Amino acid sequence: MKAIIIGAGIGGIATSIRLAKKGYDVEVYEQNSYPGGKLSVFEQDGFRFDAGPSLFTLPEMVDDLVALQKDNSQIKFPYKKLDESCRYFWEDGKKLTAYTKPEKFGEEVEKVLGVPAEVIVNYIKKAEFKYEKSAKIFLEKSLHKTSTFLSKEILPALLNIYKFDLFESMNQVNESQLKDPKLVQLFNRFATYNGSDPYQAPGILTSIANLELNRGTFYPEAGMYQITDTLCKVAESLGVNFHFNAGVEKIAVENKRATGIYQNGQMIPADLVVSNMDIYPTYKRLLADQKQPEAILNQERSSSALIFYWGIDKEFNELGLHNIFFSDDYKKEFQHIFKSKTIAADPTIYVNITSKHTQSDAPKGMENWFVMVNVPSNSGQDWDQLIPEIKTSVLSKLSRILDTDILNHIKTESILEPRTIESKTSSYQGALYGSSSNNRYSAFLRHPNFHQKIKALYFSGGSVHPGGGIPLCLLSAKIIDDLSPEIS
Repeated sequence: MKAIIIGAGIGGIATSIRLAKKGYDVEVYEQNSYPGGKLSVFEQDGFRFDAGPSLFTLPEMVDDLVALQKDNSQIKFPYKKLDESCRYFWEDGKKLTAYTKPEKFGEEVEKVLGVPAEVIVNYIKKAEFKYEKSAKIFLEKSLHKTSTFLSKEILPALLNIYKFDLFESMNQVNESQLKDPKLVQLFNRFATYNGSDPYQAPGILTSIANLELNRGTFYPEAGMYQITDTLCKVAESLGVNFHFNAGVEKIAVENKRATGIYQNGQMIPADLVVSNMDIYPTYKRLLADQKQPEAILNQERSSSALIFYWGIDKEFNELGLHNIFFSDDYKKEFQHIFKSKTIAADPTIYVNITSKHTQSDAPKGMENWFVMVNVPSNSGQDWDQLIPEIKTSVLSKLSRILDTDILNHIKTESILEPRTIESKTSSYQGALYGSSSNNRYSAFLRHPNFHQKIKALYFSGGSVHPGGGIPLCLLSAKIIDDLSPEIS
């Protein structure tokens, strides 16, 4: 049986591995000249930059896929666990290192902020409980199959659902448990991991902290693109055939069944089709002649990103791999993103520096800075005016806190913003995670991983269930594996 996958994003690659291991003859069609989607890489003037996702958690999900490689392929995926997850900076001079052991992080919080260590330890225990109990329901299986809710392993989760904080916002949960404004801000930040607003998103998302601060933060030996590169090699070892510069024009449907794709005006038949493209263009472009799920397609978009890739001719010892420079008014920042659809004058800044661990990513004595600001998805804003304004704000803030004129140390620059995110990855409006999670029912509102009316048509990636980010994209592939027919 032949399977065609549209898109070589991380979800598409993972799906190709699972279907090939299952016995399918798999062909992947990708519009770009490279695999990975957002999880891509580029080099400029001697600096290497991971272009997209920069945080690596749950490495066992990648390990599981690497283990599926063809016998004797000898494909390795080396990575290391980090002692710290992130370094946090505030305008008043306070600095905090978040360690990946709750007790050690608690000690740091007590020393810097005067908050008892057990506050952190207890908070992360609750986050761990919520994650471990809810993942079986909301992440690891289809929410659109009755069998999911009848399985024995789901019962313990359902019995504890009242502890999931579904009816409070993340901010409300954090204020009640953490008290200290800086800690509340720090833990509110985890809403951005799926492009949401902590003042609207449900409290169950506080469980995200468990991944980074308890189960651990990791780093692939050669940077984040090593994930894409390794999984492509695994797929190829299983016979997956990748076609690049090969955009798909349409999904062929006959008698309510997907029968293949049209590529370059030619019909290419298949027994099973998977779209790893964002769900919005999948329907609007590839399924234009089919009934459109307007309620799903018109959901509020997640946030997007404005990223400056800077080659810096100086080393900053006070910075680590992951760094956050907080705004003074976090609530105002999210109101700008989700209500006003613009960017606050004082945005929170994320700086990722992979040369801290992979020294060859920058020339000696220099660093490769991935500088990101959360921004709204593209709904017609004047980005040509906004981008220079935000760049000025970012440079000013970083220069103040680091006591260095950053502009004078930038040797090379590249920019990624909502319009180019959309053109490069087909993510509607440049939204990083499809729809936002600013709703307690958001898990149920995402498009399922299968079409409920068209047989043999499936969907993977960050815009469908269970959501965006590397681990969830990989889980979407696992769900398709569970749902797709066995080969006799």
